[in-house]
Amino acid sequence: MRPMKFGVGQSTRRLEDPKFVTGAGSFTDDLTPPDAFHALVVRSTYAHAQFSFRNLDTTRAMPGIRLVLTHAEVADLGGLPCPGAARNSDGQMMDLTPYPILPDGVARHVGDAVAFIVADSMDQARDAAEAMEIDWEALAPVIGIEAAESGEALVWPERGGNVAFDTELGDAARTEKAFAKAHRVVGLTIVNNRLVTNYLEPRGCVASYDEASGRWSLILGSQGSHGIRDTLADKVLKVDRDRVRVVTPDVGGGFGTKIFTYREYALCAVAAQRLGRTVAWIADRTEHFLGDAQGRDNLTHAEMALDRRGKFLGLRIDLKADLGAYLSQFGPFVPSAGARMSPGCYDIPAVHVRVRGYYTNTLPVDAYRGAGRPEAAYVIERLVDHIAREIGKAPDALRALNFIPPDKMPYKTQTGRNYDSGEFEAAMRRAMELADWNGFKDRLKASRKAGRIRGIGLASYIEACSGGGAETAQVSLEADGGVRVLIGTQSTGQGHLTAYAQLVSQHLDLPLDRIRVVQGDTDEIATGSGTGGSRSIPVGGASVAGASRALAERLKELASDMLEAGVGDLEISDGAVRVAGTDKSVSFAEIAASDKATPDLLKTSDAWKPPEATYPNGSHICEVEIDPETGETEVVAYTVVDDFGVTLNPLLLAGQVHGGLAQGIGQALHERTIYDEDGQLVTASLMDYRLPRAADMPNFRFETRNVPSTTNIMGMKGAGEAGAIGGSPAVMNAVCDALHRAFGIRRIDMPATPDRVFAAIREARGGA
Repeated sequence: MRPMKFGVGQSTRRLEDPKFVTGAGSFTDDLTPPDAFHALVVRSTYAHAQFSFRNLDTTRAMPGIRLVLTHAEVADLGGLPCPGAARNSDGQMMDLTPYPILPDGVARHVGDAVAFIVADSMDQARDAAEAMEIDWEALAPVIGIEAAESGEALVWPERGGNVAFDTELGDAARTEKAFAKAHRVVGLTIVNNRLVTNYLEPRGCVASYDEASGRWSLILGSQGSHGIRDTLADKVLKVDRDRVRVVTPDVGGGFGTKIFTYREYALCAVAAQRLGRTVAWIADRTEHFLGDAQGRDNLTHAEMALDRRGKFLGLRIDLKADLGAYLSQFGPFVPSAGARMSPGCYDIPAVHVRVRGYYTNTLPVDAYRGAGRPEAAYVIERLVDHIAREIGKAPDALRALNFIPPDKMPYKTQTGRNYDSGEFEAAMRRAMELADWNGFKDRLKASRKAGRIRGIGLASYIEACSGGGAETAQVSLEADGGVRVLIGTQSTGQGHLTAYAQLVSQHLDLPLDRIRVVQGDTDEIATGSGTGGSRSIPVGGASVAGASRALAERLKELASDMLEAGVGDLEISDGAVRVAGTDKSVSFAEIAASDKATPDLLKTSDAWKPPEATYPNGSHICEVEIDPETGETEVVAYTVVDDFGVTLNPLLLAGQVHGGLAQGIGQALHERTIYDEDGQLVTASLMDYRLPRAADMPNFRFETRNVPSTTNIMGMKGAGEAGAIGGSPAVMNAVCDALHRAFGIRRIDMPATPDRVFAAIREARGGA
């Protein structure tokens, strides 16, 4: 593609930002009409209990109360589906437990929705919730993987156990042979801590129903309005899709968790139909902690078989995933599919992974920025550093010995992934150069002199994204000479308006403010896969580029008669078609106004389908200082060298990487979701759940060392989740390096909070 002023490769500032920083954004709550009724979810205070209602008529008769829904009133609705079910080792699909819109007499986690109250005001709804009489009979809760394995209590007694699925990847027999001939086996057990996603804007829904047409209209923050429309219509409301319109306005963050269909959307739809009035439900922060799917939560044991040089012979992994009480949309898929990335960047000739998912009396767990790939990268990168320490080999040397070399690309892993490209050692060496790896010893001395301990950590990651089905984009010329893009992805803060406009401008040479991007309305946009798995720009962008290229050719054809020139003599320039080498031109607006320019001729579509996933990769290097007297850890330097194939907008790209790094650092050092033995969520607010702050972030050094993807038509690999994938293992490897150098401590789990680090140091000092 020829360079354009606003096109591919330009560090264009985000077009969205003036609206957001001036408070002119339009989010779900902003679109609540003044006469709307207000809804509240009554949630269980027990992790596991039977319940029944007393005197519901009294509650319904309270001032301002318009409707009270319990299971009895919504029993005809379908439950929430789990299309991401896993296949057991015997080849059979796992059995799916029900996920009712409101449960029938049994609550299975703190925050489980048991009733839905609609009132004139939120205060009246709260009064009714507090006055509602519910009889509770507590049942034994299952909290954590260890309790789930014991089987002493059951989340779903009718199943006879807490195992939701049990599957295997790779070749067990081949792996056993590799371990049998190994010179040494090194193993490590690690926890991948549960996270609360904590996007800036809590979820909400504003629902209305038109009696004349029999149609619902729902406004809600999501990562894809079509997926929610289809689930609500097909599975829950059981109506034709054209009876449900879902509109997604501006969205304040998603991170995977807003792609799912939640109970409140169906409850709002039912309430709006029954009351004939708009019903609004807007969550507060605590409700987010209690009602939205959470992330991660794995316990993993990994072992590597080694020869005398430290060459990897075989990898064996036993992964146990806490899925929560219900199967969220992609809950089982996350650990089972994520485990396919277990070999990482390494040439490992034998791999066997066993993955088990467990039910517990906690919130459902589902995709969170990376959806299983961060968990896989964390396991292999923590293990590789641990091996290096155990066998006395430098972490970079061990990686270089075992990396898949470029001349082996394309490379099929033992878990069935097909890497098309990657130069892993070159990226690592560049990161080491940028981070001044060789100068670490001097910095270590300075830290020791100041009474602090210092560590350096390396993580080399690879992930799979930007695959799946086609994404359709429509590009049309408008009467004023501007261009309108319709696409079914959904921006939740990534900057889609800017990125898509750049791709249009690449082919039509328009200023970005002449390009309008429309997302999030199922009535206006025919299809859409939503945003997830870093697909929007590599897949949706490829379709936008294809449709823009086709429109450019169409405009040349229409201009050919107007300019009395052959199509081959025409070029696109500055929003016009001109005869090359002359000043003879016709503007896009003039073409749109011409007699031959019918609406159908002025719009083009494209639907590009990726033949395979792409494989972003790179190396992260983190340096930390730890105060041994308090256990406080500070990230003092951070370097990233990534391979994203082709860069569309370096400024947007850096923002995506920085955001992912903040979440990776947050998981490694700060964020901790705690359920007590009774299943109470102890960390149920930002008073108790520590998020990373600006002061916790270093100045990042970030570069790309791109090798174009061979499976993406634009050479892109995707970047939305990469920072979160490489971040946590790099930070924890640095923490472990510091603790081992100073005190011989060999292992610590995330989050490495001050109390945990201090306790480890104290134990290493003999309890002093």
